[in-house]
Amino acid sequence: MFTLPVLNFAYDAFAPVISERALRLHHEKHHRAYVQQTNDLLSAGETDHAVLETIIADAAPLPDQRLFNNASQAWNHSFFWVSMAPARKSPGDALAALIGETFGDMVAMKQAFVQAGMAHFGSGWLWLMTGQFGGLEFQTTHDAASALGIKGKTPLLACDLWEHAYYLDHQNDRQRYLAGWFDTAPDWAFATSQCSAARIGGGLWRHPAPALLTAPRL
Repeated sequence: MFTLPVLNFAYDAFAPVISERALRLHHEKHHRAYVQQTNDLLSAGETDHAVLETIIADAAPLPDQRLFNNASQAWNHSFFWVSMAPARKSPGDALAALIGETFGDMVAMKQAFVQAGMAHFGSGWLWLMTGQFGGLEFQTTHDAASALGIKGKTPLLACDLWEHAYYLDHQNDRQRYLAGWFDTAPDWAFATSQCSAARIGGGLWRHPAPALLTAPRL
């Protein structure tokens, strides 16, 4: 069975943009619930339990969307956490070149990021993706839908647009949350590794299999 992944940073690592209380609640309550519901639904069926990406793909076309919603949200949150790092670093050379080609500079990229997140109605996710024909783009998905369902593109970073990600700290001010997240949270080293892997056709991040996950931090 899948286990809640341990975070690579402390719960207060992004305060005040994301407070310790909000991050702890997000990880220990919301993410844990998606993982547990996924496990419960898998236990009731005969689906392959080892590869979360396969489970999501198989569940996507089913009339009953409970497994897809919970498994996809478990994956989305895990990708969200690895998209974040408290130590601020610059994008690697290959990614920096694409940022320059697509947006011009980091200031313009931040504006595009915030604009994309603000234009999204309701709950969902904001993804920095490799473009299908080169370059980069921001794309959003609704509710539990994942970047895994976007063909020909690779997710480099994810930002949670559900209100549980920011309401405790920013109430309904999504714009302030997005601007603060972009300034403090992205793991540009991870995004660079995803970008490089997309170019060579392998080595992309995959959700850890159950046997490789460690016990959750309480």
